[in-house]
Amino acid sequence: MPRTVITFGTFDVFHVGHLRVLERAAALGDRLVVGVSADALNERKKGRVPVFSQRERLAIVAALRVVDEVFVEESLELKRDYLVEHAADVLVMGDDWAGKFDDLGDICEVVYLPRTPAISTTAIIEHIAEL
Repeated sequence: MPRTVITFGTFDVFHVGHLRVLERAAALGDRLVVGVSADALNERKKGRVPVFSQRERLAIVAALRVVDEVFVEESLELKRDYLVEHAADVLVMGDDWAGKFDDLGDICEVVYLPRTPAISTTAIIEHIAEL
């Protein structure tokens, strides 16, 4: 039986750290489903509108070889619903979220992957703003 892996992210100003986490997530199963944060969710969560629109970010993530399906994540509170809807066997999150989704272990395996050191979308945006 194929294993479905699901992960979530904003994926704004797409960089090698994003690619690496998606590649590592894909390696944990047979099918990778990615929830891309809605523009409104990102604004609520991070206090700013993404540089690239929701539609553009969905297109970028969907174009990756390791990604099988993308959808819009409208709310952080709907994680359980998204896991059930997409029949996820594994939830992958960055280790900056460690422990925050352990309660979902009753419906799937929860894995926290280390982030790529010294790469951050926020740092990239701040660097560009300084130029």
